[in-house]
Amino acid sequence: MNSETISATSVNQFKNNLKGLLLQPGDEGYDDCRSIWNGMIDHRPSLIVCCENVQDVIASVHFAKENGLPVSVKGGGHGVAGKAVCNDGLMIDFSRMNAVTVDPTSGTAIVQPGAKLGDLDRESSKRGLLTTGGIVSSTGVAGLTLGGGIGYLARKYGLALDNVISLDVITADGNLLHCSKSENTDLFWALRGGGGNFGVVVSFEFQLYKENTNILTAQIFYPMNDARTALIAYRDLMKTAPDELSAYGLIVSIPPVEAFPEELHGTPVCFFLATYAGNHDDGRKLLEPFKNIGNPIMAVVDPLPYEELQKNFDAGVPKGQRYYWKHHLMNQLSDEAIDVFLSFARNKKGPLSLVGFEPLGGAISKVPKDHTAFTGRDANFALGIWTGWMDPSDDDEIIGWAREFYEAMKPFASGGYYSNYFDKDDDSEIADAYGKNYNRLQQVKNKYDPNNFFNQNFNIKSEN
Repeated sequence: MNSETISATSVNQFKNNLKGLLLQPGDEGYDDCRSIWNGMIDHRPSLIVCCENVQDVIASVHFAKENGLPVSVKGGGHGVAGKAVCNDGLMIDFSRMNAVTVDPTSGTAIVQPGAKLGDLDRESSKRGLLTTGGIVSSTGVAGLTLGGGIGYLARKYGLALDNVISLDVITADGNLLHCSKSENTDLFWALRGGGGNFGVVVSFEFQLYKENTNILTAQIFYPMNDARTALIAYRDLMKTAPDELSAYGLIVSIPPVEAFPEELHGTPVCFFLATYAGNHDDGRKLLEPFKNIGNPIMAVVDPLPYEELQKNFDAGVPKGQRYYWKHHLMNQLSDEAIDVFLSFARNKKGPLSLVGFEPLGGAISKVPKDHTAFTGRDANFALGIWTGWMDPSDDDEIIGWAREFYEAMKPFASGGYYSNYFDKDDDSEIADAYGKNYNRLQQVKNKYDPNNFFNQNFNIKSEN
């Protein structure tokens, strides 16, 4: 059934049974609600349900199913591919369901699907507790976690999904199921890495950790002349790094802030960003030597509150601009790989773009490969080509550059993908992304969503 054929009576009946808000095109707030972080996405749902509670979600699933409407789910709205917003369907919006409840006694948090990392960081940090999140505070907890969840604490405590104790999910038949290691275990396995393919998650329970909320942080900016030397030192550091250490080797543009001379604003530089979640003296022994590499423009190694650390990149990735991502997983960084990387990075396209290496390994690699649906536990790095710009007339040039960069780095990749870094043209890579786990994911899909009702995602189809 097409959305245009749904009677006004049915829509009004649906609306009157909701506690939350139902928006249609032309309604006040509709355009704000359908907008997401990536300004390239301009989809228009027929209906948006701003849910207030679980009953609204169940009603939305039933209404969409009865009327043949595609359904998308918007948690934080930060997914670069824009899967949160459908065209001509029903969008479930979770912006009103964003509570985070921390239990300091058990060291756990119950998180609603509209919460962002900043919400979780704030509520947990003030109780001296932390868990793995991403590296941008406006990222939605739900999408990040269902796909993986790489962050500064991942090498010590595992991915965000490794720290999920339980999930509550609405399935395609409108049932509310509790999933954990002892209940609905097949669905619990699939949701941790399989994304939104199996239902709408309405609650996450996370394990938190007693941790010094002031994280020792190195922030060192090198001129591009020192980039090769700095990246080789970075590579060598990570070969023997303890799990407490997480380090990024990036090429970024100098931000327009007072800490840097105005004439350097926008200049490409090599950025070494490292954190040590442990004894600060031990961390300094590893990080201080990086201040002596080449001629740094700025070199700081000091504790930083975790909440502030999580906001480090926020200003550089503003909502509403244009973003396009490509990525590879890598086991090692050879000198040749670094040279090819720099041949592109020196000519970085897009003022908001950053490219570089994200650390994996550590606790991520110690989880058995079949423990969750996430793949890539063997990789030691993720190469990110995270481009960002403002002017639509630059689309072809910047996207073309990103794709060429991606192809040039393919010989150094270890294979496999990280689904959270997929962009809108990566749908064909889904089976490769999940590798040996794909067939098992199909079996779970066949059991809980055989008709592929939840298809507005990087879709895993049932075996039927």
